[in-house]
Amino acid sequence: MLKKVDLVNVYYSPSNERIPVGRLAIKDQQVYFEYASTFLQLGLELSPFKLPLKLGVLRCADRCFDGLFGIFNDSLPDGWGRLLLDRKLMKLGIQARELTVLDRLCYVGSRGMGALIYEPATEDPFSIAWHDLDALADECVQFQEDDDQFVDELLLLNGSSGGARPKILVNRAQEPMMDSSAQHNDWIIKFRAALDPKDIGSIEYGYHLMAIAAGLDVPQAKLFASKKCSGYFGVKRFDRLGATRVHMHTVSGLLHADHRLPSLDYEMLMKATSWLTKDVRECEKQFRQTVFNILAHNRDDHAKNFSFLMDDQGTWQVSPAYDLVFSSGPAAEHSTSIMGEGRNPKLTHIMKLADVGSIKKEKALEIIEQVRDAIARWNEFAKDANVTAQSTNKISNVLNNMADIMDPENCTSE
Repeated sequence: MLKKVDLVNVYYSPSNERIPVGRLAIKDQQVYFEYASTFLQLGLELSPFKLPLKLGVLRCADRCFDGLFGIFNDSLPDGWGRLLLDRKLMKLGIQARELTVLDRLCYVGSRGMGALIYEPATEDPFSIAWHDLDALADECVQFQEDDDQFVDELLLLNGSSGGARPKILVNRAQEPMMDSSAQHNDWIIKFRAALDPKDIGSIEYGYHLMAIAAGLDVPQAKLFASKKCSGYFGVKRFDRLGATRVHMHTVSGLLHADHRLPSLDYEMLMKATSWLTKDVRECEKQFRQTVFNILAHNRDDHAKNFSFLMDDQGTWQVSPAYDLVFSSGPAAEHSTSIMGEGRNPKLTHIMKLADVGSIKKEKALEIIEQVRDAIARWNEFAKDANVTAQSTNKISNVLNNMADIMDPENCTSE
């Protein structure tokens, strides 16, 4: 199933055309990359901070991704996806540590997020027929209980998605198009992890509704029906526009910020947004999500939960917000600190962040008020999403305490 490789060709494929980007090689456990001369002539910087356009063989000095440049690490599954692949290898009698990052990229092949493709791709010797989500959810539960009989199916459905919760990448061809302009039905659907509340799908959908009311740019989403729970949360992939692939780069990969550790501050995120997009409106989008994360108590805001999208002309923008859900974070702190504060961010911290993004005080206060108004309606969104009364009340108690922290009436910033 998996063959060892020491040379991988990388392609940029926003459409049916595959544009050679360069080659990855590994020698003595060190990864090297060299751009194709034809790609250098295009002037498209796919990863401007850590992998600028440059002649010659390049080596990544950072070790946070096993020596792999962040743009390529973005293609690799982590959390649930890595667990699936490692468990599959165990079934085949292969030690996961025997695989290099290049071997894993070949497994991703053309099935990854974004617009990059890797060859030689590892072929899957099996195919699956679609069946219902409840059955897949049961398979995920059994897998988490060390039952490997469904690992092939779950692995194929996972693609290269990240995160700790079980999820699948699927085309729901039978679903009606809720947005006729989207021209595709590719979805990411999540299932409950062992430690999640039973209504986690409803909770995340309630947060999705609350984010819309707060003015965030979010992907199309829905709560897929279930006979066994309140539903499964799914989002339509925003790295696909019909047959077009969109280049996607997480902040983790862009800045080489390890998402497994608190390694990022919103100040760094805002500076990267300003430099990359050169558009204060994109900074305002990032600021709005920051305020939402704080007030909605979304503390799992690590570096892989922020991304940028690049069009075929090289123009960057902030991606739609994703993975928005009630969470406590590491040691009850935000994974990404706010101007140095992770546990108890206050209005003064968020207003300093607005200054970093060149956002005017009046605009910052307007955004804060809009988000506060949406957060105050949590019970309404929870009811619409069929969240249990227990979860609704638990979250409501926390959100009510957070609301006073960002009251613009308390703002003394100049």
